[in-house]
Amino acid sequence: MSDFIVTSCSTADMPLEFFKSRNVPFVCFHFIMDGIEYEDDLGQSMPFEEFYKKISDGSKPTTSQVNAAQFVEFFEPLLKEGKDILHISLSSGLSGTYNSANIAREELMEKYPERKIMIVDSLGASSGYGLLVTSACDMRDGGSTIEETFQWLEENKLRVNHWFFSTDLTSYYRGGRISAASNIVGTMLHICPLLNMNHEGKLIPRSKYRGKKHVIEEIVARMEEHAENKLDYSGRCYISNSACYEDARKVADLIESKFHKLDGKIMINSVGTVIGSHTGPGTVALFFYGDKRID
Repeated sequence: MSDFIVTSCSTADMPLEFFKSRNVPFVCFHFIMDGIEYEDDLGQSMPFEEFYKKISDGSKPTTSQVNAAQFVEFFEPLLKEGKDILHISLSSGLSGTYNSANIAREELMEKYPERKIMIVDSLGASSGYGLLVTSACDMRDGGSTIEETFQWLEENKLRVNHWFFSTDLTSYYRGGRISAASNIVGTMLHICPLLNMNHEGKLIPRSKYRGKKHVIEEIVARMEEHAENKLDYSGRCYISNSACYEDARKVADLIESKFHKLDGKIMINSVGTVIGSHTGPGTVALFFYGDKRID
């Protein structure tokens, strides 16, 4: 039995059953919608369908990260149980939560000097970050020590490729990432931006494509180009979607028709309420192990 526990933030956007079955406690971000604060608790407080419909109807959610005091409250019961903690955090390129976790660690190590708390900056988000959590659980369950698991994560986290496209530019406009004119023209011409996450854990626009069919083909082409062992990729592949399951399913079907050595069927998850507050509906994100991100 492992003597350490893997923990994460809710923004890993994995199903609740995953966290339960893999014994991964998670700490919740929060979001405010229509004046009411909710936990980002994997769709329990507000079902994903309702959340994205509210955004489509004009609601503009705001989000808040996990602060140091919340991390102390989250970590301390585990330390009292005699567990060492390996926490994997949402990318520092998107949130200050990694720093909050480290502040809590410093405070708790003074109180529990016999315990270990190790914090990994995933430099990832959504189920790409979830893919890293899965690997950590595999190592833990396989008998690796907390130090071995931490070292592997640090050496391999930039090999998790994150590719995203969006078919709805509304949230990009509301968030100030594109102008009103770009939103209008892009919507009229069915422009779909393709983005990925760079080595600093930040989202970077890479290309624009006209039409959903084209961008679906292009995101799969990126996997063909960058996946470990190319078409012989034998690792896991996850997809997240924000209220556009049919688009995600088309991506998964195309990948499964090309990559015949995948480790199981592709898991399709929902983009959670905190990440989804920024992407809005219409986003499909693809995650796999491959080339190391260098820019």
